[in-house]
Amino acid sequence: MSPEPQDKAAPQALLRVVRLEKRFGGFSALDGVSFHVQPGEILGLVGPNGSGKTTCINVITGLHKPDGGALLYQGRAIGGMASHRLVHLGINRTFQVPKPFLTLTVRENVEVAAAYGRRGSEAFDMQALLASLELDRDADRPAAELNSVQQKMLDLARALATKPKLLCVDELAAGLNPAELDRVAERLRELARAGMALLVVEHLMGFIDHVTDRVIVLNAGKEIFEGELAAAIEDRQVVEVFLGSEHGA
Repeated sequence: MSPEPQDKAAPQALLRVVRLEKRFGGFSALDGVSFHVQPGEILGLVGPNGSGKTTCINVITGLHKPDGGALLYQGRAIGGMASHRLVHLGINRTFQVPKPFLTLTVRENVEVAAAYGRRGSEAFDMQALLASLELDRDADRPAAELNSVQQKMLDLARALATKPKLLCVDELAAGLNPAELDRVAERLRELARAGMALLVVEHLMGFIDHVTDRVIVLNAGKEIFEGELAAAIEDRQVVEVFLGSEHGA
């Protein structure tokens, strides 16, 4: 399969996903998915459960090796590259279920991430990062004492400490109350305004509508729509496979 991207519309894309494939036994989790993400853009990945959203992030961030297609980051092929190498190139992520070092404090968790993944000698302001995610008052608490929302914010802080150029965010909004959702959405928009590219997997359509510039809708490992969410909800196929079932539940 040719690794050359077919999308010529975004010459400045930071990441190009080209006909990406991932199989688990006889099951095709990703079946020829293609899209791009540009610096300063927030792209949403949405779709029903099992559509391939998290698998796509797992392949992009090196947890799984692709079985076909190409991943091009700043024009460089990165498919199958180890996660730690991708972090050093500027790609990091959050997880649906955070797994901090429970016996370490919040500050120590972030320090470990920064030491492990920060590129070069870039300045790192621990206090400002923790304050931006409302973790500064808990800096010296063990991560085991944090609630689930605080652990999500710690997971985000650890990813941001590595100074990513591309941040993949996997269901960060789950479990947040409306005020927390607004704060997190604004924080993600701030990151995008500073030039970071974000790829956001989420089920909460209100959150997706608030933060994303475009969405890719996946179904059964294939992309079925690309564009703004407002247009997606008018697309018959999207309504049938995802939004229709969501609204009809």
